[in-house]
Amino acid sequence: MTGLTLTALHATHGRSPVLDGIDLTVDDGALACILGPSGCGKSTLLRVVAGFHPAASGSVVLHGRTLDDGRSRVAAERRNIGLVPQDGALFPHLTVAANIGFGLPRAERRARVAELLELVGLAGLGDRRPHQLSGGQQQRVALARALAPRPQLLLLDEPFAALDAALRAELRREVAATLRKAGTTAILVTHDQDEALAFADTIAVLRNGRIAQAGPPDALYHRPADTAVARVLGEANLVPAELTDGRAHTPFGALPLAGETPAAARALALVRPHQLHLTAEPAPDSIRAHVVGSDFRGHDHRVELRPESATLPPTLIAYTPHPWPQGEAYVTTSGPVHVLPDQA
Repeated sequence: MTGLTLTALHATHGRSPVLDGIDLTVDDGALACILGPSGCGKSTLLRVVAGFHPAASGSVVLHGRTLDDGRSRVAAERRNIGLVPQDGALFPHLTVAANIGFGLPRAERRARVAELLELVGLAGLGDRRPHQLSGGQQQRVALARALAPRPQLLLLDEPFAALDAALRAELRREVAATLRKAGTTAILVTHDQDEALAFADTIAVLRNGRIAQAGPPDALYHRPADTAVARVLGEANLVPAELTDGRAHTPFGALPLAGETPAAARALALVRPHQLHLTAEPAPDSIRAHVVGSDFRGHDHRVELRPESATLPPTLIAYTPHPWPQGEAYVTTSGPVHVLPDQA
């Protein structure tokens, strides 16, 4: 069943257009993510859905109920939409339990608060004040408070941005698991592609007020619609290719194609950094390159290369399990590869 439907949605700030014809469907119970850089319209989109900013035209429909059609709007407090802001925005003078139960009918408050404390893993901490909690615990309280009135939709406005990397990864897993357990439809806004890929069932890449591509994370990562989407979802090596006989003929040799073959003869093959392999000696279809930098990232090393081949991009990025000293290396790649139109 459809949870949220946005159709031809436009919004402005004064006379300046911000959202330019947004079409998006989020299924009931699904976790969606709006991904894009600062200034692309993410926050405005969230505010239009929440009811804090008017749509200029188009429509916002939640469970068959029109919330905004550019002419009339349902007030934010009557939309049954929850919001988890970036900073949590807890009441510092209230206990955890009072924060969660704020606004709930007295008759159901105690039972609902106990249920939510259990759900977000804070059972036994209801009597504490926000300043007695860690940053991650405070965000769980904010999540519980947003879930308390049983919203039909939950909006998360970069709620993990202020946390350190390890806690951010842990908390987003916990939040995703909590939302799935509760069966809540949710939309996360972020500029972090790792967060989007790990959290969402559906990702919508927002660019200049338009959705450049939407779909499951795996599809967007491996089969982006264009080079810009490819780079938004992670580092990308874009290698020139000639398409013949169902293969991409590149400076690395002939590589199998992932998905359908485009009609054009010339294309760019998308080679993710983990598909590049480095050796100290020449190998079949290898390209000689110079290692100019190797950064340790804990789980792997990010290696920057300058290929000698003039037909390749001036810089290639590879991820390797071991560090590579500066100097000469030989690079091969493995397929299949997704191909994009050569926009040059």
